[in-house]
Amino acid sequence: MTVLILGGTGEARALAAALDDDAIEFESSLAGRVRNPRLPVGPVRIGGFGGAEGLARYLNERGIRAVVDATHPFAAGISANAAAACAAVNVPLLRLQRPGWHDRHGRWTWADDHHAAAEAAATGRRIFLSTGRQTLDRFVGPLVAHDVLVRVVDPLAIELPPNWSVLLGRGPYDRDDERSLLLDNSIDTLVTKDSGGSLTRGKLDAADELGVRVIVVRRPAAPRGVATVDSVATARDWVLRVAEVRPADLRNADRRPSSSLPAAPGATAPSADLRA
Repeated sequence: MTVLILGGTGEARALAAALDDDAIEFESSLAGRVRNPRLPVGPVRIGGFGGAEGLARYLNERGIRAVVDATHPFAAGISANAAAACAAVNVPLLRLQRPGWHDRHGRWTWADDHHAAAEAAATGRRIFLSTGRQTLDRFVGPLVAHDVLVRVVDPLAIELPPNWSVLLGRGPYDRDDERSLLLDNSIDTLVTKDSGGSLTRGKLDAADELGVRVIVVRRPAAPRGVATVDSVATARDWVLRVAEVRPADLRNADRRPSSSLPAAPGATAPSADLRA
């Protein structure tokens, strides 16, 4: 049996490690939108599938028997394609999604989408924008006259207003460093999205401590009818049930060496980086 993990998150890497320990045959797929991504252990595929139809073909061609969608909570497109493709070819699908963030003090402003977040942020003076590079265009208009600090993982390919500055960085970020960042840049408004997890929670805690206004974009709705779990252990148990693997099978399974799968057309698989 082959399990396909739609990845790119820490949860996906942890699940890959767990299935590797269990000697379950699997492969991971990354969208390829980030330079030098942190790769999971095991076979890795880089690049898109060509929509739901392309993914459905891939599931059939590779003999995929189960799919775990462990993509980012805001990767709504691939989640929708996974739901449609798995339904079309009758392959079991599970969504593994980390819990969202909790407003411990009840002071955050929640926005239904990035456009609404941009409008809400326009009342601020100095804004820290931490929503990722793919949605920056939705903030330029409402915030064109504001002083904005943008933090992204990779260099930007779009031109930003002259009073905007860009900071390159990749988490984790701790609260003390985030507090210093907010203070050094005189930030009064933080805009982020409900990614969840602990790696980037520090900015929220620092903002709450300093009284900085926090605007959070709500997660998109998950595809209907897809079972969702929020822990790697539960996802692993689901895979074992679907695979019908018994504990004895795990103890006696022959371990197969991992190998890299070919990248999608036009994409290049980077060298393995096994950091969690």
